[in-house]
Amino acid sequence: MLLALRTSLLAILLFALTTPIFAQGTAADYQRMQQLGRTTGGKVFRDDVIPNWLPGGDHFWYRVRTGQRLHEFVFVDATKGERKAAFDHEKLAQQLSQLLSKEVRPAQLPFDRIQFSEDLGRIIFQVAEDTFQVDRNDQSLTRLDQPVESLLSSMPAFQRPYPSTDKGGEITLKVVNETTETVKLFWIDRDGRPVFYNDVDAKKDFDRRTFVGHVWLVLNTRGQALGVFEATDPVSVMKVDGKNVRELPRRRQRGDRGPRPSRTSPDGQWTASIENHNLVIRQDNSGEPIRLTTDGTADKYMHDRFYWSPDSKRLIAMEVTPGHGREVTIVESSPEDQLQPKVHTYSYAKPGDKIRQQWPRLFDLEKKEEIALDRSLFENPYAVSGESWQIDSSEFRFLFNQRGHQAIRVLAIDRNGIVRTIVEETSNTFVDYTNKIHYNPEPDKNELVWMSERTGWNHLYLIDAAKGEVQNPITQGKWVVREIERVDRDQRQIWFTAGGIVPGQDPYYLHHCRVNFDGSDLTILTEGDGTHQVHFSPDGRYVIDEYSRVDLPPVHTLRRVEDGSLVCELEQGDASQLLETDWKMTERFAAKGRDGETDIYGVIYFPTNFDPAEKYPVIEYIYAGPHSAFVPKRFSTLDQKRELAELGFIVVQIDGMGTNHRGKAFHDVCWKNLSDSGFPDRIAWMKAAAEKFPSMDLSRVGIYGGSAGGQSALAALLWHGDFYDAAVADCGCHDNRMDKIWWNEQWMGWPIDESYAQNSNVTHANKLQGDLFLIVGEMDTNVDPASTMQVVNALVKADKDFDLLVVPGGGHGIGSGRYGMRRTRDFFVRKLHGVEPRR
Repeated sequence: MLLALRTSLLAILLFALTTPIFAQGTAADYQRMQQLGRTTGGKVFRDDVIPNWLPGGDHFWYRVRTGQRLHEFVFVDATKGERKAAFDHEKLAQQLSQLLSKEVRPAQLPFDRIQFSEDLGRIIFQVAEDTFQVDRNDQSLTRLDQPVESLLSSMPAFQRPYPSTDKGGEITLKVVNETTETVKLFWIDRDGRPVFYNDVDAKKDFDRRTFVGHVWLVLNTRGQALGVFEATDPVSVMKVDGKNVRELPRRRQRGDRGPRPSRTSPDGQWTASIENHNLVIRQDNSGEPIRLTTDGTADKYMHDRFYWSPDSKRLIAMEVTPGHGREVTIVESSPEDQLQPKVHTYSYAKPGDKIRQQWPRLFDLEKKEEIALDRSLFENPYAVSGESWQIDSSEFRFLFNQRGHQAIRVLAIDRNGIVRTIVEETSNTFVDYTNKIHYNPEPDKNELVWMSERTGWNHLYLIDAAKGEVQNPITQGKWVVREIERVDRDQRQIWFTAGGIVPGQDPYYLHHCRVNFDGSDLTILTEGDGTHQVHFSPDGRYVIDEYSRVDLPPVHTLRRVEDGSLVCELEQGDASQLLETDWKMTERFAAKGRDGETDIYGVIYFPTNFDPAEKYPVIEYIYAGPHSAFVPKRFSTLDQKRELAELGFIVVQIDGMGTNHRGKAFHDVCWKNLSDSGFPDRIAWMKAAAEKFPSMDLSRVGIYGGSAGGQSALAALLWHGDFYDAAVADCGCHDNRMDKIWWNEQWMGWPIDESYAQNSNVTHANKLQGDLFLIVGEMDTNVDPASTMQVVNALVKADKDFDLLVVPGGGHGIGSGRYGMRRTRDFFVRKLHGVEPRR
């Protein structure tokens, strides 16, 4: 009896020594997490400036939130560099209180829009059905009889879509389509890219879930913008009336081939058609066919896109060999409209598949015969695009992307069939064609603005297209051009964003710049230690520069576009009320990577009840896709990582080697090496962070991610199970041979070789260490769900324990939805805290 008692006491003592001395993952933690959005939402003020530019382009006003349900109207005189209150708020409130017979507070004026008179001496506004005028000189208030429509018809200056940020909790977006046509609703993601969500029918409303700070764009069927809207209120109403239609800069997408060329020659003398797979022309609508090819078959046919020389003496047509046409089949187990399952099939090319290929062929219309071409410069095409004749009919030019993406060329075919290279990029690894190729055909020019990593850094070059030579570098240095925003041919200037251009700052921070074609007068238009986005005045003379960091609320300044000089400061975001809720600023942290030299950047999230004297398990959110970089740089108050931290974790996110935007050598680490996922850098970073923040308990480390992040999360347990203890892998592309062709051949290469199998989680499933939770949606059309199930098969064969969630009807990223995230959180609480959730 005594021995049994001693044994029990010893067991209790050992449990106590290995269990945290304070509870984590409790019901109280979950409740605090669920209330985080409501607790912290809407508590950052002076963080947004939406300008209403006045005629003449030197003045604007805006309304800024100064507190909970408090606001101020601000007037800016750019000529004087002056920012001040648009009127005396105190005096106006007193006068309105008397006229309306109710209390009106200076910071809660009962209107949200104003209009200035032409001389800027008076302000007009509406309260309910009444219209008032304020004299800005003596602040006198007058009630007007003039209808409000004629006074308040002006609209604020149109804003280009800008990246979404996480400023608060979950809210509702209500789109009210008042137009007579169906419109398209897009979410602007955190990189500023539009993501299509829904069609909204004419004269209909549409509600969807969103978050404070998320930006939405509405387009009509012609691709014109009808509105850009940032969600801020619990029910944010976006009215679309079609009265403010704007053209957006066109961004060429993969597969976007532009308008179909005409079947008729420019002089109207010739028409072209495809008959029995061959090219046939007819002259003067005579009806007499002239067969220009005879070798066409179903396996090698002429395509009906015709490129006529402007003088109508030459014709380019494309020869096509069809691809394999792979289809993926999935089963919808629980369709909403019937009891029995449904089978769905969709086109989905995978790495190594035989693809559709095309080659230009040249025809002399005067001699009615083909001119033979040497194809050695454009053999084995992955894509041919940007096709156009020069305006003088001297050359046909096009962009050639060789399969395997190790050679990309702008080629020219002269009217005699001579093929030459204007400019080319080659690499022993890959050319990042999805992000770092800039080619805009200009039929009347003999120079090109070209983007290249030939020095190891992504920069711009002016190409003499006639000579096929670099005329001059436009930008240069150990920093990168991120995106060309505008090419001004008249002024011979380029407007672009850059990363790493300001020494001492995080190299991922975006700055907006301008440079001349000859490389002179490089001007950084933005200033401040943070990542920037800009809004230009309607006439382009001024720019509102907004910047922030994860630990700095947005700062707004007004600058001159001429030289980037400061006109005046506008707003400094105020997070004081947010910090009163015990909300913790996201921590920026940098440490050396695997080589001991390269800085690796990441962020750290702490729970609101963080106690530096305690120990916390660490969870890494991972997405290591080489197409971009993913650590957040803008200020936000809420996201899933921060919510997860509330359950007693320290959550981190890191950009390791192999991700983008840091130079070619940094990027090349991913080449045929996706299973690396930057883990040596991530582990080194976390060890360095734990030295600075001893609360990080690296004996308990979890990792989670989706898509490419799901592939990496599982790879963490296969290759680094001595460091990572638990992983959640959602919709992972676990074997790159199973995933979409364009993404995987870009980084893993072509033809398929042993590197694909070596990087496959399926191949190495038997190496699993630690606790694994796999999630997949049965209706995922982005990553073939079979990719996850093949991992499951390999794990079963290896006799490994793991958890699996298959979501009926679930699509790509289902693990980041409400149910998937609840299961993810519970998994980490069980595995890293060693307790049952919510107890």
